Amino acid sequence: MSNPQQLRYTKEHEWLSATDENGVATVGITEFAANSLGDVVFAQLPETGATVTAGETCGELESTKSVSDLYAPVTGEVVEANQDVVDDPSLVNSAPFEGGWLFKVKITDEPADLLTADEYTAFAG
Repeated sequence: MSNPQQLRYTKEHEWLSATDENGVATVGITEFAANSLGDVVFAQLPETGATVTAGETCGELESTKSVSDLYAPVTGEVVEANQDVVDDPSLVNSAPFEGGWLFKVKITDEPADLLTADEYTAFAG
């Protein structure tokens, strides 16, 4: 399992990209989470325009094994949900760090406890 060094991570197994020039970051789940879930068959993502709050649920992923809550790694406004993942949830398994991203958020507040790739790898084992 490799966790891209440029991303930050949560203990709930979400990743967060660096923000762009507009303060927008991309959110997804880690390869560890995707493997733990099994084959993802349904994704309920936050709607564009919705406000998400760091540490609170904002959607869910359903796999052949279970249903898991999706947690917001930061507080902000959702500016885009990945319609490709809604249409083909298996992207979460096949490309969790690329095409399987979940949503983009304009950050208004970021918690101090986001993990580096090395910290997350040690945490996830």
